[in-house]
Amino acid sequence: MSLLKRLLAWFQPDTSRPLTQAWLAALWMGLLANWPLWQQLHGMADVRPFFILAFAGMVTAATGALLSLLAWPRFIKGLLVVLLLSAGALAHFIGSYGIVFDPTMVTNMVQTDVRETRDLLSWRLLVSIALLGALPAWWLLRRPTAPRQALPKRLGGNVVAFGLGLLAMVLLALSVFADLSSTMRNYKTIRYMVTPLNAVYSIGSAALRRQAAPSGPPAVIGADARLLPRADGTKPPLLLLVVGETARSMNFSLNGYARTTNPELSKLPVVSLRQVTSCGTATAASLPCMFSPLGREAFGDVKGTQENLLDVLQRAGLAVLWLDNQSGCKGLCDRVPNSSTTKLPEGAAPLPAGLCDGEECFDEALLHELDKRIAALDPARVKRGLVLVMHQMGSHGPAYFKRSPPDLKPFQPECKSNALQQCPREQVVNGYDNTLVTTDRLLARSIAWLQAQQAFDVGMLYVSDHGESLGENGLYLHGMPYAMAPAEQTHVPMVLWVPEGGGLAASLKPGCLQGLRDKPASHDNLFHTAMGWVGARSDIYKAEWDLLAGCRR
Repeated sequence: MSLLKRLLAWFQPDTSRPLTQAWLAALWMGLLANWPLWQQLHGMADVRPFFILAFAGMVTAATGALLSLLAWPRFIKGLLVVLLLSAGALAHFIGSYGIVFDPTMVTNMVQTDVRETRDLLSWRLLVSIALLGALPAWWLLRRPTAPRQALPKRLGGNVVAFGLGLLAMVLLALSVFADLSSTMRNYKTIRYMVTPLNAVYSIGSAALRRQAAPSGPPAVIGADARLLPRADGTKPPLLLLVVGETARSMNFSLNGYARTTNPELSKLPVVSLRQVTSCGTATAASLPCMFSPLGREAFGDVKGTQENLLDVLQRAGLAVLWLDNQSGCKGLCDRVPNSSTTKLPEGAAPLPAGLCDGEECFDEALLHELDKRIAALDPARVKRGLVLVMHQMGSHGPAYFKRSPPDLKPFQPECKSNALQQCPREQVVNGYDNTLVTTDRLLARSIAWLQAQQAFDVGMLYVSDHGESLGENGLYLHGMPYAMAPAEQTHVPMVLWVPEGGGLAASLKPGCLQGLRDKPASHDNLFHTAMGWVGARSDIYKAEWDLLAGCRR
């Protein structure tokens, strides 16, 4: 009977024991909370069913092994509750949008504002958290407290359980080693889909990276920044930099897209560059990089923070103003005049009806009372020149239908849900393309405003921070690790407007700008092109990265 009791004990474990709770939670998360991973592997033609079973065992064993080291009575329940709830949320986002959870995604989460968070909430998210997280957490919290046990004995049990879990993971890996190596090599995103290990690794990595960053003010760059002398009678420059959001180059009709997503810009003498790549696949990565002089490859090696284009232009003597209609400037505008669409200058007229709903404004609000905003700047700087940055809400998803006003929805029907995978793909694309038509009107009206600024030599440069996946290969939104990101997330539009008759146009070789259309460019060019455009120079300025340098007479 004693042998029978021991056998039955394997199927009726003492659920008050921390180790039992840890391994039951590992089994639940490894098998159920990772359903998007198993679905992804099942859809791969070159992945065998046996490998999926072995990989599921590896994930469960690895999770159980790590939790075994933390299986202490006063600690394990709280930890497991947090992990279970997190696993439920991660399963929803990975399964719904095909995103991966890496250190960059952690940074995005930290910098997300209330508006962006609201767009991601849905009843499906709540159901996923309830079934995959809250339900097992509720069961866990109802388990009795484990009896006292001597520290050496409990520590020894935890270490043995860790070793057994590690051994099981290694044996399973060896049994499918050829499949494992090829799958991990060919499908690199898999490693960021293992829940909740991906979250533990990514949060830890992001925290260590932040901890290792030097404290204090940003490092000074361009200390020798200056303005080139202007000829008598020439006007000071006014450069409008429009930072787009989530716009993909392949959906711009200026770049050959079949739909008319640029109806107004197509009537204007703009130059659209068709081969532009981004610094990153998310705003938190791209925005600081594109305003840096270093370029994407070197920017990732920077320890701590540095000053950026805005600091250098201000140090050179120009007036600089950042206007935001999104979740902020990621620290770029902290040392220059800045504002948002919801903060009107003194004496400004109220925003027109329908432009804002109290929580969010359409991008056209960026143009409201611009003259009064400029009048509040240092007049001595304005006389030397002005760089105005407008940061769009643009095409930020998943609620694309919120980003275009009722009178700018030419493509119907559009998806009116943030659960994009539940809408027909053509409706998702319709909603997204409507946001590009909205951006088109903003840029056209920005050019009209610039044309009215008779005291300046005006120009505009528009570029998006990153692209977007719209269901290609089951992916939605953005934020994939750059090395494995699809072109939809890294191929971005860039549009230049240099008016004929202006000082800058007169300094360029005829027809040279049009020759830039199909030449490769990237966010690396932004800093140096802006410096050259407004006549600012510094030892960090690189003429070879200035898009206009080769066109100057």
